[in-house]
Amino acid sequence: MIIRHVRVRTDRIGGFQGAEDDITIENSTRVIIDHVSGSWARDEVINGFGDNDDVTISNSIFAWGIPKHDKCALLASDPKDKQRMTFVNNICAHNGDRNPDINFPPASCVEVVNNILYNAQSEFAEVWESYGGTPVSIVGNTFVAGGDTNPGSRGIARETTGTRGMAKIYMWDNAFVGSFSHISPEVKAAVVTTSPCPLTAPPRAATVAYADVLLKSGAFPRDAIDAQVVADVRNRTGRINYPNPAIPRQPTAAPYSDADKDGMDDTWERSQGMNPAAADPWADQDGDGIANFEEFLTFREKSMGL
Repeated sequence: MIIRHVRVRTDRIGGFQGAEDDITIENSTRVIIDHVSGSWARDEVINGFGDNDDVTISNSIFAWGIPKHDKCALLASDPKDKQRMTFVNNICAHNGDRNPDINFPPASCVEVVNNILYNAQSEFAEVWESYGGTPVSIVGNTFVAGGDTNPGSRGIARETTGTRGMAKIYMWDNAFVGSFSHISPEVKAAVVTTSPCPLTAPPRAATVAYADVLLKSGAFPRDAIDAQVVADVRNRTGRINYPNPAIPRQPTAAPYSDADKDGMDDTWERSQGMNPAAADPWADQDGDGIANFEEFLTFREKSMGL
């Protein structure tokens, strides 16, 4: 399953806070959450639950969880077995902790690569051991203090409550900006000198990734909320629980011509030698193994500079 360029804004309070994540990945395999935007969850903005595997969360913005349970990302909860999880090129902003929460069984492959983690209050990245000790690579991320960050806030933290085995924490080229405990003292005992498993997301230097993530993360075209998040990170402004949940008005636009209602722009179809009067989204015009509709979506992304 691939979910891209979707915004989730939880603007209505429900009856059970524990179910109010923006996005939950539950008992699922081979999932990509890419270029999505989420905010105002009363539980986690994004959450993994149960028996997941081969999950990638990338190029997304997760901001403004609702206090007093303002959490960015709980990458796994109640895992049934080892998991492969990639969290790459995302922004967590204005969430008190779980930026992200990392708690997996041994033999998992977990990578937290090239993210921007902004304005945590208690913890930024939390590595837990209650499922036997997480093996994780934390590489090329930028941890940035904001208005709610304080000297006692922890950048990379190791949580030993209920430990069932020591974590394996590999760290490389992370950048820390501002006054807080960048790496908690208890992390030292769990540090390893090589990645617990090969990285599937080729890391960039934190300074290089920082500018690119600010430019390209989230659902496109960006709305006013994501634009504010990016501005806050750039300027080190904004606070947790701001703004109040209100969906911004979206500008209208003229749709492209689509005579056969197959979702693809007639002009683009002609440029590819396709017949705009024949609905053929799942055919493969150029024989490269990628469906016509997927090719069109890639073209659309490139036209937005992504």
